[in-house]
Amino acid sequence: MSRLVVTGAAGFIGSRLSQRLLDDGHEVVGIDGFTDTYDPGEKLARAAVLVRHPGFTLVSGHLADLTLPEHIANAEVVFHLAGRAGVRASFTLESRYRHDNVTSTIALVEACRQSPTVRRLVYASSSSVYGDAALPFREDGPTGPVSPYGMSKLEAERVCLAGDGPDLECVALRYFTVYGPGQRPDMGLRIFAEAAWDHQPIVVFGDGTQSRDFTYVDDIVDATHRAATAPVAGLAVNIGGGSRVSIRQVLDLLSEAIGEPLRVRLGPFARGDVLHTEADLSRAEQLMGFRASTPFSVGYRAEIEWVRSLRIEGSRRSA
Repeated sequence: MSRLVVTGAAGFIGSRLSQRLLDDGHEVVGIDGFTDTYDPGEKLARAAVLVRHPGFTLVSGHLADLTLPEHIANAEVVFHLAGRAGVRASFTLESRYRHDNVTSTIALVEACRQSPTVRRLVYASSSSVYGDAALPFREDGPTGPVSPYGMSKLEAERVCLAGDGPDLECVALRYFTVYGPGQRPDMGLRIFAEAAWDHQPIVVFGDGTQSRDFTYVDDIVDATHRAATAPVAGLAVNIGGGSRVSIRQVLDLLSEAIGEPLRVRLGPFARGDVLHTEADLSRAEQLMGFRASTPFSVGYRAEIEWVRSLRIEGSRRSA
């Protein structure tokens, strides 16, 4: 049994990773700041499940404010998933994004470098570092983030990779649009499903031809889990779902899943949103043995059904 640290442990991905590590028999220290990026109640509910496990310890606080050497003591691997997500909000909260994504990462990397036990740091980066680069996005190709969020993730990624050395191995995983049951409430796929089940209009920013390389959350967790022991260090690695899906295709699948036509309203393209994303997954396959296993049609149906279950549960509580 190893002692492992997960930052952002109460988040959408972090909570699932923490549970996976606990199921493997590890001791997990989960750190989370319970910030206001979305309803903290969802994070608190996930944390409440984790703390019932005897191998889990919850540390509540922001990375930049904690005495990190104390909380990562005796840990072997640190999974750094904490951060402030969201492209559009970053244009009005630029300093907060830099504090939560860069300042906190600097503090964590320094603590890991000073630790006598931490041998590896796995950082959750983002496809937003690429901006509107040519498809497919390659790790050795150009980066050009078009939002303060993307800029903060790229800067934090560089901080992590600069910390790689003989005593601390560092790898950055560039996640591509993560979805599935439990997805953040500010993400488009969940917003679409909620509106559909509530028989409300679905607002699409753009003409619907824009596309994303969507990655199911369990595949993301699998890749992150692999990164703890994979023979890769000092590099960024794309983690994607393996296919590009347009928003129009998303809406067609949603309409089919709920069994009725959707009311869709088109609006202007949102500031900071890129037109397309697609991951070159050669490095993930060659160095980590990773290939996503969940087709979008399967994964999104699972999320749609999860949103439906939330609606049913909410109706029962209000009855």
